[in-house]
Amino acid sequence: MKSFVILGISLLTCIMFGVVKTFAYAPPKSSENVTVKKVKFKNRIEITVVGNLYTPKNLDKTKKYPAIIVGHPFGGVKEQTAGLYAQKLAEKGYITLAFDASFYGESGGTPRKIEVPEIRVEDYSAAVDFMSNYPLVDEDKIGVVGICGGGGYAVSAAQIDHRIKALATVSMYDMGRARRQGVGDTLSYEARMKTLDEIGKQRTREFRGEKRKDIRALPIKVDETTPKYAREFIEYYENPERGLHPNSNGWYSYTSLAPMMNFFPFAQIETISPRPVLFIVGENAVSKYFSDDAYSKATEPKELFVIKNATHVDLYDVPEYMGQALEKLDNYFKQYLKY
Repeated sequence: MKSFVILGISLLTCIMFGVVKTFAYAPPKSSENVTVKKVKFKNRIEITVVGNLYTPKNLDKTKKYPAIIVGHPFGGVKEQTAGLYAQKLAEKGYITLAFDASFYGESGGTPRKIEVPEIRVEDYSAAVDFMSNYPLVDEDKIGVVGICGGGGYAVSAAQIDHRIKALATVSMYDMGRARRQGVGDTLSYEARMKTLDEIGKQRTREFRGEKRKDIRALPIKVDETTPKYAREFIEYYENPERGLHPNSNGWYSYTSLAPMMNFFPFAQIETISPRPVLFIVGENAVSKYFSDDAYSKATEPKELFVIKNATHVDLYDVPEYMGQALEKLDNYFKQYLKY
């Protein structure tokens, strides 16, 4: 179980082996109703961010439309659940963008696969920069959906970027709390201090040229001791019919744990008001307490939408549950982006 305390500081959740579910949604592709094209733009740190832009084919090119930016989970990429949400929302008439966070996927930034919370937050604002200048987008009608770890970063971004007119999260993870206290707040203060001691030593070693240490946000080996939530992540990220992608293998730098521990995405959440916040979460999600916490600290207008019987990863792509999330998102953005 010790290894899972460290993995738990990661963030992933999963379905039980032996439970049969139907996955009708394939990884996002162009459809008869939506055009997908790759776009690039720079963030404030001059890192090139790469995204997929989803545009409904029947748009009147003389008008401007609401836009939704979708951020992927920690360790994920734009081609997985973020792209799927972007595609499905575009089919409902929105111009949408799913982008790779800096240091991941096709986006720039070196060294690769490191976590810098401030830059993850900045990427959202850079996406708003791009969308607010896109010819078909109404710059006063831009919303954001952050999924899993991307949800915590989206909350932080909305606190300082007033161009985000409506914020929603799906299966949100507070990456700072997860790193400080572990999944379910199971990590002790003493264990956290010990980890920080080791991170300092590792930085010293890497500075003098020793090999970088990477860790995996997914279990390296699955057996009878593997928690259900961890199996669910494996079932998603290692399944070619769901989330398997060459740019997403769950590995990242060990020293990233320190700045992540210093990330407090809900510190100013009340300042998002009077702009609205919607938290969508599965009733049985291991991460539900993050959305509960954020909801309790946010001010009106706010809503916590709980999808019965759903787990964390169910909301990534399982039609029964994702369909409910999409319907809620559509109604929410129609109301607050006045579409």
